[in-house]
Amino acid sequence: MKWRHFGLMIGVCAALSVGSASGVLAKEAPPETTPEGLVLQKSTKSRVVYVKPGATFTQYNRVAILEPLVDFEKDWQKDYNNSRTGLSSRVSDADVERMKAGLAAEFKKVFTKELQDKGGYQVVTTAAPDVLVLRPALLNVEVNAPDIMTPGINATVVRSAGQMTLFLELWDSATNTLLARIMDAEADNDAVAKQANRVTNVQAADRILGDWAHELRVRLDEVKSKTSK
Repeated sequence: MKWRHFGLMIGVCAALSVGSASGVLAKEAPPETTPEGLVLQKSTKSRVVYVKPGATFTQYNRVAILEPLVDFEKDWQKDYNNSRTGLSSRVSDADVERMKAGLAAEFKKVFTKELQDKGGYQVVTTAAPDVLVLRPALLNVEVNAPDIMTPGINATVVRSAGQMTLFLELWDSATNTLLARIMDAEADNDAVAKQANRVTNVQAADRILGDWAHELRVRLDEVKSKTSK
């Protein structure tokens, strides 16, 4: 199967589920099962995990990371711009698209480094029985002090660079089967206020992405170690 076609099939099958991620992480308790038959495994204020009954992950030695969808919090751009006094300090549509592309690239970089370089899970672009597909989305993204390269001195001090929600689905590439769905909302929180710029924003995003990537790699490693005993 051509990988392009496989990626399109997954995108069509799960498009509606991405749209419902915010609702699952709302105050009401998440449903015990999903329309696809996944069963709730863990539910906290910020994290929800669903797994397909009987799903196994021991056979996966390689991973494929699809292009992440990135979506900002509703009205984030409008609300941010309403708080600015000058046109030059406002976030343009081009700025939003640049930030989306940058965050998607950081996701793939951070997850590739953790899974391939540290975990030994080769990152590939072809479907096979030993390939686990990661279908990620970064939702409800908020950047408290976006660096839009405004001329002049613009020092903004913040304690938090922002926040975002991970919506991650794990698929079997050989059978096009949805195995698990993970939703987790995280914010950058620092006890010390710091000046925000493009570098510190990327560093904050990498910390959050790194935590998610590390936990996924550890879980996969645990499954491997248990079966080898």
